Formats: sequence, structure tokens, C-alpha cells
Amino acid sequence: MTTPVMSAKGLSQHYNVGGSLFTKPQVLRAVQGLDFELQAGKTLAVVGESGCGKSTLARMITMIEEPTSGSIVLDGKTITPADWAKLRTTVQIVFQDPYGSLNPRQTVGKILQEPLLINSPGISPAEREQKAREMLSLVGLRNEHFDRYPHMFSGGQRQRIAVARALMLEPRVLVLDEPVSALDLSIQSAILNLIVDLQERLNLAYLFISHDLSVVRHVADDVIVMYLGRAVEKGRKEALFAAPQHPYTKALLSATPHADPTQKTQRIKLEGELPSPLNVMPGCPFAPRCWKAQDICRQTMPDLVGNENQVACHFPIGPDGT
Repeated sequence: MTTPVMSAKGLSQHYNVGGSLFTKPQVLRAVQGLDFELQAGKTLAVVGESGCGKSTLARMITMIEEPTSGSIVLDGKTITPADWAKLRTTVQIVFQDPYGSLNPRQTVGKILQEPLLINSPGISPAEREQKAREMLSLVGLRNEHFDRYPHMFSGGQRQRIAVARALMLEPRVLVLDEPVSALDLSIQSAILNLIVDLQERLNLAYLFISHDLSVVRHVADDVIVMYLGRAVEKGRKEALFAAPQHPYTKALLSATPHADPTQKTQRIKLEGELPSPLNVMPGCPFAPRCWKAQDICRQTMPDLVGNENQVACHFPIGPDGT
């Protein structure tokens, strides 16, 4: 097996919330003990409900926030805060909102050249412009778009510009934080196809963050399902979609629409709300909403176990779906 471009071990992020002169702050455990590997030319998808820790993970991977504990290894070297300035160019991010992630006061040409201006000051203006125009063509936009402003483009075109900007520094890892959720359905497939095509051309490693399993099915090689900051199931996409082992994964898949109208799936409706991350009860955090929960689930946290596909559940779903 090839050496991963990036890997994480025991990655955790905790925040102190509230507190005053007379009271201690509460600890919000946004991400807890996450392990994963990113391979060149492969996509690892992270899925889960809002509040499960996906965006916090993205901020740690892009070295915006330092993890509370755990380690991130890039090309065999453990990253420390002292390395961040020179390594941030290796990891870039594409944000969810193409309307908010681009400077409305700059032309597309200036937006694309800015990363080079900051990180590669030795490049001449002519070289910066040439590279920006080449990148514009690579993402499917025309040369005349170079001098236009973001408000003159559609949502799909703006996301293409955001992808182009992320690729200007020739990163090896690209974090895609809900890159198509703000787009019309008719545009989503075009952007997804662009992302897949760029990965094949440039041999990029993707961390794809999404709550939409139908999108994940299209782009992912491996999947991590998160719940309240923890990985509850992880493994190869094909096995996870064909035979989910965690009740939460099965519930998410049951809510995914199918293109085939003859394919019927029994919808699993989860009762109750997502528990507060400030007040997580002992045991499995999914137990209050799980139809398979028993006493041990409310008392003991299950470990993530398995070989190729792993699950953290005392009573995982069997091959027969029960």
C-alpha cells in the first residue's frame, strides 16, 4: 500500500465555552479521537448531521486551528505550529458558499493571482497572469472572464473560480467543504464532474465534507460517518453503502432519494433531537435515538472495531439488515 499524503491519529478539538469569575467553563468536544488517511488520487468523504464536527475537522486539516490533541502527518512528517506557514500551501480548501468566498471588489484575475502574490513573491507579474489564465481554462472558464467581477457570474461559475483559486499553489490535499450544497441541482453534477476530472489529472487527495449521501456515492472512495464528534462507522464506500453496520448510517442511507422509482426503501425516522455536545451522556451518544439501544449502550462507549470496515456499536446491524 502506498504511503498516504496525509494521515491523522487521535485528532481531537475541544473548546471552553462560557464560564465567568465564579463558574468554570464547559468543555465542548467538537471532534474526538479521529483517525484517517488521505491517499493521492483518492477521496475520503466525511458525512453526518450539522454539528457533528465536520467543519471543525476541516479547520484543523487546513491548519487554521491547532488540534487540542492528536497528530497530523504530512508526507511522513508530523506537523507542528512552527511548520504551518510553509505547509499551508500544500493543503487548500474550497468553501461551501461561492458567493461569500470571493472578494467582490477584485476581478477574477486578481483573485487567482493573489495566492501567488502572497506565497510566491519571486514570480513575475507576467508569469502570475499566465498561470491564472491557464488555471481559468483548466476549470472550464474562458479567457474573457479574467477581467470580470464575481457578481457577473452564476453560482456554478463562481465555484469554478473558487476551485481554480485553491489550485493556484499546486496543493497536494484539497478540502472540499460542502462544495455543491449551495448550488442548484442542475449545476451540482457539472461541478462534481469537474472535481473528479481535476483529481484524475492532478493526482490530488480529497477530503470531501458533505451531509448528502447521494453526492458522496458519486465521488468518494472511502467514507467516515461522524456523530457528535466521533467516527461511528468508516470503510470502503461500496461496502458501507451496500451493508451499513451502524444504525445511524442505516438511518442516513434510508433518507437518501433514489433515481430508480421502482427501488423501495423503508424510511427510518430518528426520534428526538441531536443531543447537546455540552451535555453528552455516558455510553454511546447515539443511544437516545437508537431503536436497538440496550442498557450497555447507555453505560459504555463502544470502540471502533473491525478490519476493512469498522463500526462503533455494541449491536451492529447484521448482513440480513437487522
